[in-house]
Amino acid sequence: MAMRLNPYLNFRDSSRAAMEFYRDVFGGELTISTFGEFGMPDTPFADNVMHAMLVTPAGFALMASDAPPEMSISENSTSISLSGDDAEALRGYWDALADGAQIVMPLERQMWGDDYGMLVDKFGTPWMVNIAGGAGAAAADGADGAA
Repeated sequence: MAMRLNPYLNFRDSSRAAMEFYRDVFGGELTISTFGEFGMPDTPFADNVMHAMLVTPAGFALMASDAPPEMSISENSTSISLSGDDAEALRGYWDALADGAQIVMPLERQMWGDDYGMLVDKFGTPWMVNIAGGAGAAAADGADGAA
């Protein structure tokens, strides 16, 4: 089996809603298993997500779970980065993730020539989107892409 590195997000009681939101943003197949399904049916968190995995048509894989009450969730500075040159797809992901999000930096042309933005989605997950070569700005404003 080939190896892959993919993000694994931890939530407190909102993993199902977050993963369903990400499925709506990226498409793909979402599988969800609860604590109750894996031998803990009598716990107060039996319906919480023990493990969820989203595999998208673009080849992205995103995993998540709800941390049990006794487990801490670390606060760190990790962000999920989406980048490439498919301006239409990346701008669409940005627009969908921006629903209810805190925009940290608007998705716009940067000094290095790419369109770049940062946001924290409504589930608290930080995202960075980079559209190579400023193609997104050119598409958005009808320009020919020249700087």
